[in-house]
Amino acid sequence: MNKIRKGDEVVITTGKDKGRRGTVSAVLDNRVVVENLNMVKRHTKPNPQRNIPGGIVQKEASIHISNVMLWNAVANKGDRIGFKELADGRKVRFFKSNNEVVDR
Repeated sequence: MNKIRKGDEVVITTGKDKGRRGTVSAVLDNRVVVENLNMVKRHTKPNPQRNIPGGIVQKEASIHISNVMLWNAVANKGDRIGFKELADGRKVRFFKSNNEVVDR
């Protein structure tokens, strides 16, 4: 069970986009892709069969999962995540600072 999941709002803790927030669009092995953050320029060749024009394309690069923190709206900051089991047997994520459950 990952601490960061697709659709979570995260804040970046290191790098050129430090302090910026965004939504996770993909979770790879140890990396996450955050919408409109960590943009890189990719030089692509044209491919007429796929109708790709070519040139310089901007796209989102992945960020290591240790360089993002889940955004805690109540505390208004990035927060660490823990796991606990509820009385009904469900395993949920919670914020370490205020013990508020992330998953509903």
